[in-house]
Amino acid sequence: MRNRWCIALAAVGIHISIGSVYAWSVLTRPIMAQLGFSLAETTWAFSLAILFLGFSAGFLGKYVEKYGPRRSGLVSMCFFGAGMLGTALALSLGSLPLLYLFYGVIGGIGLGVGYITPVSTLVKYFPNHRGFATGLAIMGFGFAALIAGPLMQYLTARFGLVENFLILGVCYMVLIGASALYLKAPEQPEGKGAVTKRLRGATAAEAMRTWQFGALWWVFFVNITCGIGLLAVASPMAQEVVGMDAAQAASMVGIIGLLNGGGRILWSTLSDYLGRGFTYMLFFTLEIGAFALLSGTHDALLFQLLVLLIISCYGGGFSCMPAYLSDLFGTRELSAIHGRVLTAWGVAGVVGPTLVSLLRERTQGYTAILLVFATFFVLNLVIATTLKLYGKRQSADACERACA
Repeated sequence: MRNRWCIALAAVGIHISIGSVYAWSVLTRPIMAQLGFSLAETTWAFSLAILFLGFSAGFLGKYVEKYGPRRSGLVSMCFFGAGMLGTALALSLGSLPLLYLFYGVIGGIGLGVGYITPVSTLVKYFPNHRGFATGLAIMGFGFAALIAGPLMQYLTARFGLVENFLILGVCYMVLIGASALYLKAPEQPEGKGAVTKRLRGATAAEAMRTWQFGALWWVFFVNITCGIGLLAVASPMAQEVVGMDAAQAASMVGIIGLLNGGGRILWSTLSDYLGRGFTYMLFFTLEIGAFALLSGTHDALLFQLLVLLIISCYGGGFSCMPAYLSDLFGTRELSAIHGRVLTAWGVAGVVGPTLVSLLRERTQGYTAILLVFATFFVLNLVIATTLKLYGKRQSADACERACA
């Protein structure tokens, strides 16, 4: 029988490795300077990684359950490790297609499989604290940039871009592999022999036919598009707009990881008291103001505070979504419904950085980008308010009819 706290540590080990993708912006300018790629070309590697993360996480859940966390974790190790080592090859050859293939496609599949691998196993070891268990693993994904950002900046400056990916690729493969080998479902799950109650609620197909699902998919998509767009250029924007040097910007990226991870625990806990609908309304109100203020500030401290506020709301959007889905559609097929919503992550991973790079190159600045994002959140606030007022009642009625 495995120790459940060591299982939790193994889950964090996987997520803190694959979550290094959030430190990509630290590498944006070095890649552009060394290989002559444009901002749009460079950010496409990040976009592809998030695209394949979202879709593999959304559609491979049944295979993770079938083959177990150990095999799935080792698959993640192979894909993610191959992606990192292949990226080193792509950079040494100066090949943009190979960068897309290894970092974006192969590495992205490793990200997606690794993201979903430890969560269901960890829940079985903490049956009475499921929110804490899932939040703990997902928090590790958000915290990863806290370590990876400064580490990547140091390794790149000390050894070079290619060596950075070689060193980290080997280290991450060892950590993911060791973590995966320890993962194992409990031999005798808590509550064995208890009467299993029929879970009430909508099926995934029924949920997807409702306006509430479409509304949640959209607000999730916008929150990720704007958040991940900001993450993709956080380091170069800090250097260009408020005059930070590379080391300061890398440290900020690390702190972003702290708020990204911490926001997931903080906001999901607050949502139990505030309600999910009101929490999302609060997210979008704060983000409207933050993006609007960010578009006009040249003060380094205010810049960092606004970025960190936005990223905390971005992380909170991830952690609160499963609970919001269960509020609206019940628990009958919650994991399947959540998987469908996660496709918004993959699409946003392409749209966000691409939109940022296109507007940046056309306007030669970041002001227009930030104002566009603020406008998106005005629409999100309207949708979130509608969901708060009408969504839950109508979904509950629909679920009752489906279960009758």
